[in-house]
Amino acid sequence: MAYSVKSKKTGDTYYLHSKEVTLRGGRLQRIYFFARDVRPADALDELPAGYELMENERTGLPMARKIKEKEKER
Repeated sequence: MAYSVKSKKTGDTYYLHSKEVTLRGGRLQRIYFFARDVRPADALDELPAGYELMENERTGLPMARKIKEKEKER
């Protein structure tokens, strides 16, 4: 089952996905994103280690962001 989050603002459910993308310089980068539907090939079961969940106050969209070093020490 994919990791899901319900938006506090809109009430919509979003599912966490991950994908490897190639940047213009040729470097591979893993990205994390939320979508309203489950895409079995890209869906994740849990939030990655070192990331936290936050919600955009204006739009209500969920985001996964890296935990900052200062916050890790607490």
